Amino acid sequence: MAFFDKGKAEQLLKRKGLRVTRQRTAVLEAIGSRPREHLTAEEIFELVKVDCPDIGLATVYRTIQLLGSLHLIDRINFDDGFVRYEIGSALEGTGKHRHHHLICIKCGRVISFQDDLLEELERKIAATTGFRVVNHEVKLYGYCVECGGDLIEEKRE
Repeated sequence: MAFFDKGKAEQLLKRKGLRVTRQRTAVLEAIGSRPREHLTAEEIFELVKVDCPDIGLATVYRTIQLLGSLHLIDRINFDDGFVRYEIGSALEGTGKHRHHHLICIKCGRVISFQDDLLEELERKIAATTGFRVVNHEVKLYGYCVECGGDLIEEKRE
């Protein structure tokens, strides 16, 4: 999982000609402080208002939209009816693609998966079609260990 670098985030905001405001920093810190949780806007708001009690939910939404357009945070959807956010590709620093997600269809747990196993496929696509893949998102659905994922596999054998 990516480590949140507040200094890098502030540099990226300044490079884009934007002010480093308390609200922007607070939203980034809230998301960065919970890297495995994939927070909703409302959850981010609850975390931010601890240090910024005067902030409104609308400000958090506007800040999320701005930070997303700069790729400082990424918007993700796990098909559970909520839009969630995580530290973005501009801050993640793990290479050209972000991590992928394993989603348990029984309990809803989301596990981040770092390995990018699609690079060879992307090379083949580029060689055969001329199409250059610049990003992708992979969501794999199954059962986590706690929900018997390892037992389910044994039953199939």
